[in-house]
Parts: sequence; structure tokens; C-alpha cells
Amino acid sequence: MSTPPAPARPARISLAVRDSSTMLRRNLLHARRYPSLTLNLLLTPIMLLLLFVYIFGDTMSAGIGGGDRSDYIAYIVPGLLLMTIGSTTIGTAVSVSNDMTEGIIARFRTMAIHRPSVLVGHVVGSVLQSVMSVVLVGAVAVAIGFRSTDATVLEWLAAFGLLVLFALALTWIAVGMGLSSPNAEAASNNAMPLILLPLLSSAFVPVDTMPGWFRPIAEYQPFTPAIETLRGLLLGTGIGHNGWLAVAWCVGLAVLGYLWSTSKFNSDPK
Repeated sequence: MSTPPAPARPARISLAVRDSSTMLRRNLLHARRYPSLTLNLLLTPIMLLLLFVYIFGDTMSAGIGGGDRSDYIAYIVPGLLLMTIGSTTIGTAVSVSNDMTEGIIARFRTMAIHRPSVLVGHVVGSVLQSVMSVVLVGAVAVAIGFRSTDATVLEWLAAFGLLVLFALALTWIAVGMGLSSPNAEAASNNAMPLILLPLLSSAFVPVDTMPGWFRPIAEYQPFTPAIETLRGLLLGTGIGHNGWLAVAWCVGLAVLGYLWSTSKFNSDPK
């Protein structure tokens, strides 16, 4: 008995887009029905923003050579925007792990769907949630005094593009963590570095004020060049080599996360 011919390339692309859109809609519905996880993760950067501004703001502003609390608000907001992305992607790792352990992936594998669409739905949904979370945290920052009067439209677009690229990179890493975790609790624990690394970066204090032995840890990690680039775009400070380092980190992490996730997804028998 002859097998039916494979669909033409345009048809395959159309099916892939359709199935990926279906999976994206599924993940967004899950996020809407169970908002507690996203809200809990989102509260961390907002609480840190309020804590450092209103409790430590005057002291920290003097430490970075600023005049008052408003100077420190401007300093920490770029780092907290990236921390918000890291917090949101922890929810992605948990969501992917739940899918793997609850049996829905096994059911998807028996259906005539584009297999990568399952991961694509998670990734695109997570990036959209990260962007919405960044907008919310940014709105809180503006409400308490953050201003970026020197940034041009092009610089705002570049800052937004960097945030989206960073969200894409961390999301693929989070998907790999979720696929590699035996349960949701382990996935949440494995993804904790995504929210802890900003605490070890230049998000809250300049790298040159840190102890000498600790500076390489803070300087040569993904968050610091991305924070300094975002800070330069929004506040007009120097970017230097941080721009290409941030893009290189994002591209490298995205490729690593994609290869890790697809390999794990295709080989996992669950």
C-alpha cells in the first residue's frame, strides 16, 4: 500500500503556523486561568523596587555619587526590568515541567500536529508575558519617579528590542530546565538562578564598588552587560563594549537553550 505524499513546503509552513498559534492560545489561556504564579513572580521585582527606593534610596544614591533618591531610581530600574524577565521565565519552566509530567505531551505526540509547535507555544507565550510584566514594572517605576528624558525614539526601540531578545534567550533556557526537571518544584528550584543572577550583577551597585575578588563574577555574566546597555540607552550613559556583549550573550543563550530544549523534547520518552 503506497504512502500518501508529503505535503508541499507552503502547506507544511501553514500547518506549523496554525499549530503553533493553537499552542500559544492554550498557554495564554492557562496563564489567564491560573494567574497566581505569574503574580507571585512579578511581585518580587516590584517589592525590590519599592524596598530599595524608599528604604535604601537615599543611602544608595549617595553611594553611587547621586544627589537624591531620584538618581537611584534611574540607576536600578534597568536592572529590575531584566530581573522581571528572569522572574517571569521561572513560570515557564514550571509550566513546561507540568506538561511533561501530567501526560499531555504524550497525548500531543499521538496527534497529527507539528511537534515543535508545543515548544514554540510556550516560548512565544512566555515572551509575551515577559513584555507585559516589564510594562507593568516600568509603569510602577514611572509612578514613583523614573524618567528617561534624554532617550530618543531610536534608543527606546533599541531598548525594547534588547528586552525582547533577552526574554527570548532566557525563555529557551527555562524551557530546557523545565524539560529536564522531574516535577514542577524541581523546575522552580532549577530556574532560580534566572532571578538570583541579577542580584550578583550591576543592577543595584556599580561593579567597581564591589570587592576585587567578586568583580569578575559580576562583570562576566549575562545580566551585567545587558543592564549597562539598557542603562546607556535609557539614561545616556556610556555603553562601550557592553552592547555587543549583551547581544552575544542573548544569541548564545537562545541557541544553547533551543538546542537543549529540542534535543530533550525529541528524546524524552515521557
